[in-house]
Amino acid sequence: MPKVSFNIDRCKGCGLCVDACPKKIIELSRNIMNAKGFHPAQVIDQEKCIACAFCATMCPDVIITVEK
Repeated sequence: MPKVSFNIDRCKGCGLCVDACPKKIIELSRNIMNAKGFHPAQVIDQEKCIACAFCATMCPDVIITVEK
């Protein structure tokens, strides 16, 4: 099963990964705030991930890892 992980302490919550995901399984957290004061991105349904890595490609801060 594919796995997407985020370095949440470096995420600035820009939302580019949210827009890039074809399965719409990434959202900005409403409850978590990172050390920089941003709401980081998170996967809401890991099982629907197809490991396309569009999210990682769009991330300007290179904080997303996609494992197949």
